[in-house]
Amino acid sequence: MNQQFGAKSTADDVLSGIGLTGMRILTTGLSSGIGLETARSLAAHGADIVGTSSNLAAAERATAPVRAARPGGASLALIELDLASLRSIHVCADKLLADRRPFDVIIANAGVMATPSRRTDDGFELQFAVNYLGHFALINRIEPLLADGGRLVTVSSQAHRFADVDLADPNFEHQAYDPWVAYGRSKTATSLFAVEFDRRHRNRGVRASSVMPGNTGDTGLTRHLSQEAVQDLLGTVSKARADAGLSPAELRDVAQAAATSVWAAVVADKDEIGGRYLQDCSVAPLDDSPNPFADGVRSYALDAAKARRLWVKSEEWLDTASRSGVSRP
Repeated sequence: MNQQFGAKSTADDVLSGIGLTGMRILTTGLSSGIGLETARSLAAHGADIVGTSSNLAAAERATAPVRAARPGGASLALIELDLASLRSIHVCADKLLADRRPFDVIIANAGVMATPSRRTDDGFELQFAVNYLGHFALINRIEPLLADGGRLVTVSSQAHRFADVDLADPNFEHQAYDPWVAYGRSKTATSLFAVEFDRRHRNRGVRASSVMPGNTGDTGLTRHLSQEAVQDLLGTVSKARADAGLSPAELRDVAQAAATSVWAAVVADKDEIGGRYLQDCSVAPLDDSPNPFADGVRSYALDAAKARRLWVKSEEWLDTASRSGVSRP
């Protein structure tokens, strides 16, 4: 596996000298931040991009420079998707399926972080719904469009270290809501989704992996936090890492934060990264230390048996919501 890239590499560094003409890629969350930079870098190298956003007007404005600069006729199309709504997910999936054109790569990038307690119209805790369950529903509906030999990249987070998934109470019905625990659970679920998707589809050459993009301020993820809360968080992270003898935490710019997603999508050996958790453009080491801000991946986020149980429970949750009638178009 190529080891020349690292924490400071940018998406353009990773794609240097690589042409992606003829490749078609779906990425969620294209209005800002990492998703927008991921799409920009891939389109700049010739890939045709289909991007989703819950706010098409904002996405049109954000992607206008990308469309204007596209090389060699590469396209960037947008489609509306609200991952907090199963109704919206069904409509989006049906449109993509009706179009019938396959994707070489799907990047599950969209997300929210540390939101106030809220349930979606389908009854799911918001962060779990947007970061994990909505992607689970969408990608499994459009899975026939993912070409043989293709790739799935799910964007996880260092915050998976905050909490394992809770299969018995995913919606905080029997416990006090904690926004950071909820965020951590959703990102652990995102990693487990990649593990089980990889197992189920590797027989046709499809590989899936999850990605820790790195901490960046150039994203809409912190919109639910005050500036003071962001600074307090950075201070907590720095102290925890210093106390553990780890290098200081550094915020990355968005071009660096998009690098590992792009690397996983089109550069890395897909058979070496399949079913793995990635950071800094490499496979992350296992680290089960109690420090929530350490590098590496906790083993529970790659637990194959738990990934299968989560998959089955997710199908049950979605089936229950569908039968309630709330999610039907």
